[in-house]
Formats: sequence, C-alpha cells, structure tokens
Amino acid sequence: MATIEEIDVQEDSGMGSSDIHSPEIKSILPDDEEDEEDETIAERLLGLTEMFPEDVRRVVWNLGTGLTSGLKSFYSFSCSATWIMFSSSAILFAPILFEVERSQMEEAQRLHQKQVLLGSRVGTGMAMAPPVPR
Repeated sequence: MATIEEIDVQEDSGMGSSDIHSPEIKSILPDDEEDEEDETIAERLLGLTEMFPEDVRRVVWNLGTGLTSGLKSFYSFSCSATWIMFSSSAILFAPILFEVERSQMEEAQRLHQKQVLLGSRVGTGMAMAPPVPR
C-alpha cells in the first residue's frame, strides 16, 4: 500500500508504484521522516528559546508569570465584586419591591370593594350623578 507522500510523488512524476521502490528512485527522493521523532509544540518552543540570551528569557518569563498572576487576581476580584453587588442589591431592593407590590394589591382591593358596593361606574371614575328633579 502506498503512503500519501508516495502517491503525491507518483502523481507529480508520472511514476508507477513499482518505479517508486527501485533503488535509483529511492536515492533521488528525499528520505522518509520516519527516522525523526515527532516534536510537540511545547518542545519546539522550548528549543526556540535557546536562541535568545538568558536575560531576555528571564524578562519574558517574569512578564508572563506576572501577567498570569495579575489576570487570576483580577478574575477573582471581579467574581467577588459581582457577588457582593448582586447580593447587596437583592437584600436592599427586595423589601422595597415587596412593599410596592403590597400597596398596589391593597389599592386594587379597595377599588374592587368600591365597585361591588356602589356599582360598576365608581371603579371607572364615572360616578352616577343624582337625578335632577323636574
């Protein structure tokens, strides 16, 4: 079975699968990368850091750790501040909201009682005028 690289080479060069295994062709083609170990991204980045002087690496490390620490602290503070703000507003404004709702309910009950006792026009503000004598 041919690998993807062999298929790409075959399509580019017009060679068949038997041609790819001949010693002449193998010497021309680049070696397979099977001999090389796979590197992770972290290993590559670590290898790239070796080209910078120690002072630069130390400054970048300190900057990165300081930034990470600062972001963690800011996140923790913002979580705490949000919790304090919302819980305080619920404690402070809930009684006010309950009292407003209670006064509206009492007003609605008074209006309903007036409608029942005096007729339907009292509740709408259109009280019946007394009849005019003739």
